[in-house]
Amino acid sequence: MHSLRAAVRHPQFRVGAREMSGVSLGIAAWGLVTGVAMVKSGLSVPLALLMSLTVFAGSAQLAAIPLMAVSAPMWVIWATALCVNLRFVIFSAQWRPFFKRFPLAQRMLLGYFTADLNYVMFMKRFREPRDDEGQLEYFFGGTIVNWLSWQVPSILGIVLADVIPTEWGLGFAGVLALLGLTYSMLSDRATAFAAVVAGCAAVAAFALPFRLHIVVAIAAAVCVGLMIDGGGDAGRRVRVLLLGAAGRRTAPGASS
Repeated sequence: MHSLRAAVRHPQFRVGAREMSGVSLGIAAWGLVTGVAMVKSGLSVPLALLMSLTVFAGSAQLAAIPLMAVSAPMWVIWATALCVNLRFVIFSAQWRPFFKRFPLAQRMLLGYFTADLNYVMFMKRFREPRDDEGQLEYFFGGTIVNWLSWQVPSILGIVLADVIPTEWGLGFAGVLALLGLTYSMLSDRATAFAAVVAGCAAVAAFALPFRLHIVVAIAAAVCVGLMIDGGGDAGRRVRVLLLGAAGRRTAPGASS
């Protein structure tokens, strides 16, 4: 893997950082709300800081916090977080052809930085693995901005939880940011139809435990996209659209 200094100097690093900066305000709003929610749910400040830095998954944190607050069994907490984050298995499978050449330890580092929006933006830009396009540099440019946009407000929310009211509804800014990104990807009837199917599937399966309606929505939309397009460009756009939109359904203030 290239050195960090070389990656930062690469033009694609700046492109990735610039494109992620466009939605960083929404990410920051989620981070702030999640940080406040962790402390107000009863977690100590040190534990909340540890959770923010190690878990780095807002939907899993928000799903696990209420269970931790009522002293639920550990296996229930783990199972809930696993179900909420099942979409990252699909993210990783899609990214594997691009990064499989790197050693295991480096791939694990890349996995830690994986998130919904940098997946969507990466897959929109790159169609196939190539060594001469600066794909790794683009990935790091976006993920570093994404990580900072989440962690800095989250830590502020943890430290200042007693003076930041949850009634501000800052998570709604994140929902608006993702809605805008999702709308920009509805480029044809196939993706629009798959998005409608996903929404209907999510509503129909809403009663499932552990937010499994998200997984149902993703599976339904991907199947529809593949049937329509046979795995071509439209099918690829459907996968990117719906996997990224899963983050909107797990955002603070979203109906999830």
